[in-house]
Amino acid sequence: MSDDLVLGLDTFGDVLEDDHGELKTYAASIRDIVEHAVIADQSGVDAITLGEHHRPEFAISSPEIVLATIAGRTSRIKLGTGVTVLSSDDPVRVFERFATLDAVSNGRAEVIMGRGSFIESFPLFGYDLADYDLLFEEKLGLWAKLLDERPVTWRGKTRPPLTDADVYPKTENGITTYVGVGGSPESVVRTARYGFRLMLAIIGGSPSRFAPYIDLYHRAVGELGQPALPIGVHSPGFVADTDEEAKELLFPRFKKVRDKIGAERGWHGEVTREHFEQEATAGSVYVGSPETVARRIAATVRELGVQRFDLLYTSGSVPASAAARAVELYGTKVIPLVRDILNS
Repeated sequence: MSDDLVLGLDTFGDVLEDDHGELKTYAASIRDIVEHAVIADQSGVDAITLGEHHRPEFAISSPEIVLATIAGRTSRIKLGTGVTVLSSDDPVRVFERFATLDAVSNGRAEVIMGRGSFIESFPLFGYDLADYDLLFEEKLGLWAKLLDERPVTWRGKTRPPLTDADVYPKTENGITTYVGVGGSPESVVRTARYGFRLMLAIIGGSPSRFAPYIDLYHRAVGELGQPALPIGVHSPGFVADTDEEAKELLFPRFKKVRDKIGAERGWHGEVTREHFEQEATAGSVYVGSPETVARRIAATVRELGVQRFDLLYTSGSVPASAAARAVELYGTKVIPLVRDILNS
């Protein structure tokens, strides 16, 4: 089981702090994330994914450019987005960018497609939120056609038609595609219909709540005649040398981000320390020492039967140096421990 398990890291490109508690610049934060990816590659992490965002807390709006930089400094780690907001992008241009990334990384490019839980990109790029569902449905369908890497004829409502259009560069072995899902059964079935891998964003509550979505995906791919494909989980957390250190580094920054997003989205109440501790103990925040985090990841992998787990290692403006240490501990300590637990 553990031999096929992918254990990755994820970041939305949070603007990070320096060692004096001051926020770094956007440029410096991007450079820090490149260095974190290099550490991850050297430490045994299987994959790193970068999220696309267009708001002040996050530095990465063009993850493929950052991933291409990482490609030039790494040799083995898989390079992906988590997510690419396909609804407000052009699938043709997305394919061209990822095919290019795949070339310069020697076949290490992956993409996680998403509708966009943050909506800033829609008005920014001239899209109407009234078309939120239609945009993703049509563009994901076009993406599926583009992956055949043959001339495409396509017509829809959300972009100009294509007639026998060929797209370059061609890849050597295709582009691995996941679809990020936050809890919609319709999204799970859509992912299965197109034969894409499923990535579940589990950001709160017991991971077991998502078991029905995994069962639904398995049933759907079977009924649709699609091959069985890996399923992944993405959840927040942080690793430090001790449980106490990890929690004290993460909690105030985690709370600040969640409270701001919660106020924007109408979530009930602010994050309390009690709620944070509950999430850290039995919920979906994987925070603590390598031993603690490894036990919790192994339990989730075993309970849900998934083939991939990505830890969102920045949830707020953690110090860049502490984030670098978290990446190192995840690769050198957490990953071996998870594999040992699952093999025992």
